[in-house]
Amino acid sequence: MMGIMAGGPGSTSTVIRISRMAHFASAFLALALLAIVPALGTSGLTLLVIPVLISVAIERLRTVADRETVTARTLVSSQTLPWSEIVGLKFTRGGWARACRDGADDVLLPAVTFATLPLLTAASEGKVPNPYQRSDLE
Repeated sequence: MMGIMAGGPGSTSTVIRISRMAHFASAFLALALLAIVPALGTSGLTLLVIPVLISVAIERLRTVADRETVTARTLVSSQTLPWSEIVGLKFTRGGWARACRDGADDVLLPAVTFATLPLLTAASEGKVPNPYQRSDLE
């Protein structure tokens, strides 16, 4: 899911986040846990923290990109990188992208998949190539 929000005067940022429909999964998990809580007694109530934490993660995890920077927001921190520091993106099967930096640790870009690369291309004004864009062959 993508949203647009103002990044400053005259600029926009592209927000790539987990779909809010994922909250249904945490709600179903809460219902399933409610079914077993009576068997576990009052200590089983602590299990209901799990769906709450999942919903917090759904709301918090995101990547915000504009033409100058990309910000990766995780559960406990945010890290902003200028596009000039990123030498490439790395993908693993079924996982989120990682921004590769020269001589530094990779940075996880939450919710960025191969399918959302066109959004990063537009936000970075071409600094990230669009793998789906057909080049004209002569």
